Amino acid sequence: MNHLQIALSAALAAALVVILLLLVFGSRRSKRRADERVAEVVQTLEARMNELAQELSAAVARAEAETRRSQFLGEIAGSIDLDDVLTRTLEGALALPQVDAVLIRIDVDEGQPLTASMGFEGEDPDPQALGGPPDRRPMRAVELMYHHAAEEYAAHAVTAGLVLPLADRGASIGWLGAYTREAGARFTSEDARRLSELAERAAPAIENARRFREARLLADLDSLTGLHNRRYFQETLQREIARSQRYGRRLGLVVADVDGFKAINDRIGHLAGDAVLAETAERLRQVVRAADVPCRIGGDEFAVIMPESGMDEAGRLGTRIHQAFAAKPFPHAGRVGISAGLAELQPQDDATSLFERADEALYAAKGSSRPPGLTAADAVS
Repeated sequence: MNHLQIALSAALAAALVVILLLLVFGSRRSKRRADERVAEVVQTLEARMNELAQELSAAVARAEAETRRSQFLGEIAGSIDLDDVLTRTLEGALALPQVDAVLIRIDVDEGQPLTASMGFEGEDPDPQALGGPPDRRPMRAVELMYHHAAEEYAAHAVTAGLVLPLADRGASIGWLGAYTREAGARFTSEDARRLSELAERAAPAIENARRFREARLLADLDSLTGLHNRRYFQETLQREIARSQRYGRRLGLVVADVDGFKAINDRIGHLAGDAVLAETAERLRQVVRAADVPCRIGGDEFAVIMPESGMDEAGRLGTRIHQAFAAKPFPHAGRVGISAGLAELQPQDDATSLFERADEALYAAKGSSRPPGLTAADAVS
């Protein structure tokens, strides 16, 4: 190879190097611009993905909440226990935004309306004080504002209420009220919609449960005396024993029967004898406490379950029963006596053993010469 060829080769090599360098530097600048554009696109995509993730998360949360709400509303309709239905309805209303307290008033054909509440201090507030719908038309929402110059409102410290009638088959059965304590708070149309949905689902369930309770109550009552019957006595005694043993509470039991009732029947006849049993039940009702449960457990035999009570309270009740019988004669039967046996729940007791001890005390009282005709189970060997 001559020098000219060598020089030409060197020149070509140098030119190629320059071209390569230009291409490299140019591609690097293009690459930087491309990288910058890619970075911008990536940032935009990441921001949008974050937004979509948040939107998706919110949508999932709403769907889950709606599913839970639908399930909750379905559970309300699936219960026939009145206390359970009322509790679930109150909880459903209390879960709504801004709601701090809830009140349900249920009208009944006879007697005092039924009320239930959550979020208020102490006992259920007076529905008249809080106010209800101005008319009985179903499914009409009413918003109430309270001014605390009024003493009856100040006691509950509510500032606003949203009240809807509860209706079943087009007839109003009561109303549901949701209340807030937040100053200046107002309920929205969405609040009214959700509360209306709850009221629409709850009202038929409440009415069905109320009618079931009434039917069950009639089934648990003795038709002659109006006292609870033997089945109710057995169920209640077992329940009260379990509660007393669980919480370490006292429980008393009085078992009583009319002295010489067979002779009374033979003397004045069965119809007049039934009148004696009805009068016995009435005199029992006059002397028992509000918490006591008087029952007719068969024939001329009666029992009184006494929650939160021991032998002292049972003895005082037995004395009141005897005094009620001695106070005045029975129509058509004259003077009628009664004997009673007393027992208090012991740690080893079940319903059978507690009743048997009171029953043994009753039979001991029958043979006792003591005027009250009372014997405590502990006195029986």
